[in-house]
Amino acid sequence: MEKLTQPEEDAMRAFWRLGGGFIKDVLEELPEPRPPYTTLASTVRNLERKGYLRGEKLGNVFRFSPLVAEQDYRRRFVNTLVGDYFKNSYKELVSFFAKEQKISAEELKEIVRMIEDGSNPQKPQS
Repeated sequence: MEKLTQPEEDAMRAFWRLGGGFIKDVLEELPEPRPPYTTLASTVRNLERKGYLRGEKLGNVFRFSPLVAEQDYRRRFVNTLVGDYFKNSYKELVSFFAKEQKISAEELKEIVRMIEDGSNPQKPQS
């Protein structure tokens, strides 16, 4: 899976939120200042070339669908981040955030509880 540039990642986030769509739909999803339509179209073509999107011609326009799930991309990105900057240690990653005061003691306790319970943080607990 090839790394994405920031504009590519922004476009993919929009495609993931929309579940696919047309370039004009994605353009409306992007924050201001939005890129020109032609710039976004080039970005989308790059995403297609990299295997992140599939284009389907509908009349005179293309509708694009994600080929890579957001969760798969996130997992790959986090694994790369941890490998490149934290010596493949998630403990080092958490320690970094704790030292930078980006995570509270209560949040750390919650993480420990989830690990001990085998809970999935994506699913709300009942």
